[in-house]
Amino acid sequence: MKKVITALGLVVVSFISIMPFYVLIMMSTQVTEDIFKGKMFLPGKYAIENLTTVLNSSFLNSFLNSIFVSVTSTILCVLICTMTGYSLAKYNYKFKKLFYAFIIGTMMVPTQIGLIGYIMEMRFFQLNNTLIPLILIWIANPFGVFWMVQYIKSAVPQDIIESARIDGCNELRIFIQIILPIVKPAMVTLSLVIFLWSWNNYLLPLVMINKEELFTIPLSIQSLGSYYRTDYGARMMGLLIAIIPLIILFIFGSKNFIRGLTAGAVKE
Repeated sequence: MKKVITALGLVVVSFISIMPFYVLIMMSTQVTEDIFKGKMFLPGKYAIENLTTVLNSSFLNSFLNSIFVSVTSTILCVLICTMTGYSLAKYNYKFKKLFYAFIIGTMMVPTQIGLIGYIMEMRFFQLNNTLIPLILIWIANPFGVFWMVQYIKSAVPQDIIESARIDGCNELRIFIQIILPIVKPAMVTLSLVIFLWSWNNYLLPLVMINKEELFTIPLSIQSLGSYYRTDYGARMMGLLIAIIPLIILFIFGSKNFIRGLTAGAVKE
């Protein structure tokens, strides 16, 4: 009986999880009028028309912009957060606790408050209307540092590091050949999270970018339509195309993602 109840519960949860994707697919085949008539659960006849509208816009260029921004942000963020987390977890130096407390404290500052200062800083350096601010904001990510500190504390024994030092390894070689392979699940998990956040980022590009050729996917989807009519069918088609890279990433990284979550949950 318990197995039957568990199976039914999983079926219900799976149905609830899949339903938004089904509705998105159905809405991408309809026009705006049909969507507001409540026909979102039935397939329409305008899939090709909506796809043509999306492809005739600057969506493909925005797609490439988002790929560049998200991939670059993810690589730099994971690399810097891993090095910082390793330093805070395994080294002892003056003001380490104060430095770590400052990083944790920045997580408590509302995003909107920090965004004002960040925008002013980027304009001072004349980096507005470029893709650079969309990348820099993820490099010093406090969540990434916190995540790597907790994972390294629980997953990397101090004895391994000391043994490597006794054998003559320098600190850079220890980090590259010993630490990185051990923390691979945490790095994959952080990569998926940062890529998702960067890919879906809407507020920062909205206030930093005015040139259409620099639009990312959220801005491109928001601009679909005309001055007199919002084309929700085309927007749904754009969203459908936009989630394909995310689905592919989670399919190939799901095992490491789960391993990273479970291992990182264990505190030393």
